[in-house]
Amino acid sequence: MSRPHPAPIPPDLYGRPRADRYFRFMQRLMGVYLPLTTARDGYGRRPAVQERPHRLTVARRRMVAEDVVSLRLVAPDGRLLAPWQPGAHLDLRLPSGRQRQYSLVGDPADRYAYTVAVRLIPDGAGGSAEVHRELTEGSRVDVRGPRNAFPFAADRGVLLLAGGIGITPVLPMAREAAWRGLDWRLVHTGRTRASLPFADELDRLARRHPGRVEILTDDEHGVPDAAALLARAPEDAAVYCCGPTPMLEAVQRAFDAAGLRALHFERFGAPPIVDGKPFTLRLRDGRELPVPADESALDVLRADNPATPYSCRQGFCGVCKVRVRSGTVEHRDRKLTPHQRADGEMLVCVSRAAEGACLELDV
Repeated sequence: MSRPHPAPIPPDLYGRPRADRYFRFMQRLMGVYLPLTTARDGYGRRPAVQERPHRLTVARRRMVAEDVVSLRLVAPDGRLLAPWQPGAHLDLRLPSGRQRQYSLVGDPADRYAYTVAVRLIPDGAGGSAEVHRELTEGSRVDVRGPRNAFPFAADRGVLLLAGGIGITPVLPMAREAAWRGLDWRLVHTGRTRASLPFADELDRLARRHPGRVEILTDDEHGVPDAAALLARAPEDAAVYCCGPTPMLEAVQRAFDAAGLRALHFERFGAPPIVDGKPFTLRLRDGRELPVPADESALDVLRADNPATPYSCRQGFCGVCKVRVRSGTVEHRDRKLTPHQRADGEMLVCVSRAAEGACLELDV
């Protein structure tokens, strides 16, 4: 099979053997300009997901709010990174082996770096604490992606709602909306101003786009009312919302009465189980584990074995995949293909079985 052969830099225009300065200048200019224009011109075409792990280096680390650290990740050899669009995230494999998803908060036009931000959760499962403790400047970390479970597809008016660390996927959406000339509003809520990540960048965005960015803190404005937040939307707007579960649930309840076009949201953590029925898991060793109506199969497996792998808890990353030896699965994930489901695969973080049924797992 033939291989592409890079063309040499043209010789000097006047026949001298050294390369011409003009061509060297244009080569350097195109090396910077083309990746930037490609990132924008590719809007609307979902970039291919980078499924294979690749290693990146923490080039910069800084605190962007109380207990929130921002990491700028680059390729060790300085190469271009895979493209992404607002709403995308990376899968990080931490030194302990834990895998976690973190939204990309940088600029998609910057093809040389990814930026993520992580809030420390002291009583969490350990992923955020490990990021804060172990990932310093110069650290290497394996990542997969970017992938996008929260794509930004607004074409008219848009209201962007962010609660706390939920600003991470929303901030690139605001930049995209401004660049595309959409009628947009952004509201960022949180406990105090000191707790809000990227407040300085939001201030700059507000100065460039007067009347479009609003910051509401509980200590100054009280706990925000979901209906009042939705009332800030432009006419016939789509709503994109990311934040803590109580905020998302309040916005969902108020949305129907708001007369808006569409609601898109991303949550950090497991979604509530609203229509679960009790069922049973049978393990390879013959033990049976009951799954209550208000718990997931993953919850039960982790209670039995804390080393059970998991990550997103929302059915899109695939880390918790198991093989089902017998039984009928109620698939609720967004990851597995019809072929994988027919082959007996299951994501235990969200998928279940019918009431009283038993799933025999190969674990």
